[in-house]
Amino acid sequence: MKGKIPTLGMTLFSLLLTAGVTTARGQSAMSERMAATAMKTLWRDAGRNETGMPSKWTYDHGVVLKGIEGVWHATGDRKYFDYIKQSMDHYVNADGTIRTYNLDDYNLDNINNGRILLLLYKVTRQEKYMKAAALLRKQLETQPRTSDGGFWHKKIYPSQMWLDGLYMAEPFYAEYAAAFHEESAFDDIAKQFILMELHSRDPRTGLLYHGWDESKKQRWANQTTGRSPNSWGRAMGWYAMALVDALDQFPRHHPQRAALMAILKRLATAVEKYQDKASGLWYQVLDKGGANSNYLEASASCMFVYALAKAARQGYLPASYLAVARKGYQEITTRFIETAAGGGVNLNGTVSVAGLGGNPYRDGSYEYYLSEKVVTNDPKGVGALLLASVEMETAARKRSAKSH
Repeated sequence: MKGKIPTLGMTLFSLLLTAGVTTARGQSAMSERMAATAMKTLWRDAGRNETGMPSKWTYDHGVVLKGIEGVWHATGDRKYFDYIKQSMDHYVNADGTIRTYNLDDYNLDNINNGRILLLLYKVTRQEKYMKAAALLRKQLETQPRTSDGGFWHKKIYPSQMWLDGLYMAEPFYAEYAAAFHEESAFDDIAKQFILMELHSRDPRTGLLYHGWDESKKQRWANQTTGRSPNSWGRAMGWYAMALVDALDQFPRHHPQRAALMAILKRLATAVEKYQDKASGLWYQVLDKGGANSNYLEASASCMFVYALAKAARQGYLPASYLAVARKGYQEITTRFIETAAGGGVNLNGTVSVAGLGGNPYRDGSYEYYLSEKVVTNDPKGVGALLLASVEMETAARKRSAKSH
């Protein structure tokens, strides 16, 4: 670590901390209504978790908190920041250790929440958050890698890179590198995206397969390419979000920035191509929209909306992609959203989980992806909806301002 996070930009954080008000505009925005449900009920499972927090340090908690951070920035209401802080304080001890986290697991999923730790340090300047973030950064220093330098998804999945892992590790890695002036780290961050695309992209469809096994020992791995057999919607959603979030931190003149922008454009082209033309949504298995039992899935659709809308706003993609995102978002709000008690909303239509290997064994087949349960208010879907809603609400405000 070469230095503490600079105070540049802290005025904004301070103002947001003290604002404590939400802009009056009639009915609350979708992001606020989803946040209300998340903050009240998400991890309170029939009284088994009265704290309202997950029982252990888990990546999907961080996805939800990242969405709530967006609502905080949009509204200035301190209750959102307080909820974020309370959530992390449940795990982060005074000495910076993290309850239930084990570095030796070498699980990329455990890195994602580090983004929230960096936020808390920037705002509060409490050393425990910086120490906890440094602990996660330390894991990346010794994370097992493939022969060409790609992070293993987990130690228990040797020689495997999964699309999911790019979201779990790279946005935090990039934000940490920017904050602590680790310029050389951006070479490694770029490498992870480049290798993942190199090993998992289908040149015919432009889509990325869920995983790649360098050893080709897994039953799900193609014996020639090492790739898993299908393009799962949420896996590509993780990769898309990771790319646009990491680009926010990437030095403008870094020699690999252009390569990442090219990857994003190829990815966006494929995502638009496989958007369901009637609904504007995306399927559980992306390129098999007409196949038996395939269905339009909420979390992947929210992730693509977020990634495309943000990329258009940031100038990473042409502005035309905002219309692609808008079509998807409109259908999300009508197809998957239902009103909940107390002014909140529920999100339907999210597949609970999907993976590769393990026990019981997940073979990556089409039938496997269609066998997992579809649930209401899954945290991964809720977090993605929060991110997408904040992005689309921002775009709507800008459009409204221009028309007046």
